[in-house]
Amino acid sequence: MTKDLLINFLIILFPLFILQMSYLVKFVYRLDSLKGWFLSIFPILSLVLCMLFPVVIEKDFVWDLRWIPFLLGGLYGGYRLGIILIIITLFIRYLTGGENGFYISCITFPLIGISLFFISKYYLKISVSKKIFVGVSLIFFVHILTQFISTQLFDLTIGISLWKQYFTIQVIGIIIVIVLWEVIMANFQVLEQLVKAEKLQIVSHLAASISHEVRNPLTVTRGFIQMLSEDVSPQTKVKYANIALQELDRATDVINDYLTFAAISPENTDRLRVSDEIKHVVNSIKPLAIKNRIDLKISVFDDKSYYIVGESKKFQQCLFNIVKNGIESMSVEGELSIHVLHAASTIQIKIQDEGIGMSQEQIGRLGEPYFTTKNTGTGLGMMVSYSVIKSMEGTIYVSSAQGKGTCFALNLPIHAYESM
Repeated sequence: MTKDLLINFLIILFPLFILQMSYLVKFVYRLDSLKGWFLSIFPILSLVLCMLFPVVIEKDFVWDLRWIPFLLGGLYGGYRLGIILIIITLFIRYLTGGENGFYISCITFPLIGISLFFISKYYLKISVSKKIFVGVSLIFFVHILTQFISTQLFDLTIGISLWKQYFTIQVIGIIIVIVLWEVIMANFQVLEQLVKAEKLQIVSHLAASISHEVRNPLTVTRGFIQMLSEDVSPQTKVKYANIALQELDRATDVINDYLTFAAISPENTDRLRVSDEIKHVVNSIKPLAIKNRIDLKISVFDDKSYYIVGESKKFQQCLFNIVKNGIESMSVEGELSIHVLHAASTIQIKIQDEGIGMSQEQIGRLGEPYFTTKNTGTGLGMMVSYSVIKSMEGTIYVSSAQGKGTCFALNLPIHAYESM
């Protein structure tokens, strides 16, 4: 019977495992739908499994470890969960059979349940060691109460050796389950704190980025506007005004990056032809490429029969950020190639430069807020690029070798134009 009781105990641990996995899934995928009520699944599922797969069924008694999930459910879940557990226990016990055993359950479970209603108010506030003491005490009290009702009211006798085995495994089981439950709850609280800390860190980094990236061009602009009031030649005034306008444009670009990141989800999706989007980006970036003596090479397949879905401006900004980074990674001269390939149900855009390259650690951090391989910058441009491609249900793969260059491979789902 000891072996069967241990198997019954493993049945109790199975829902605990599910609970732990659920919390990990909630943390990884940020599932806010898993609220506090989710805790009630463990005691309910454990109770049902224990009673459906008992150790042994006798004429008047059904031997299982139902008291462990029942007690812990009432202590951790409060009176609402306690009432549900009482109803489930009595219902399954009635279906199991054994008239005297059912009547004993009708007396013991409501009595213990009522006591749990009062104890649960203070149980969650005490230390783990005291919680274990309360759990063991309740197991002891439950066995005394069951023995008393069985012998005095129903004249039933149970062998002392059987009670010893049953009581010992119950005590060991409730200690283990309490410790596991507390560990799971502690882990979950740590994960929640990590999520909050991560959000606060991102906010602080973005605030620092805005204050730094916007303040500098505004300061420069203010200085040149002040200089316009001085007695200088008209040509100098034009020069000052142009510099001020350039700095204002730089501040505007920074703000646009932040706005794009804040509202990354496509607002007005449309059918986009990749070749047209790339040509627009190349025409925009060509002055910077000429300035840095970078040769742009474009190879695009005939995509008249295919299109991708997205928002044109954000997709262009994504491509612009990657191409711009590639140009800036090459000090003087070099070649940057853009190849567009059609593979199965995706369009792949490969952007290859001959720059300084990146290490595997740097590649792994691409797309993180405030991470950049350049001496200046916020890293927000690459973060926006990753977010845009993700919102278009695409993926980005990066391969790089230090001193040899970097290749960005953008894979996007494509659709075929319906034949007229």
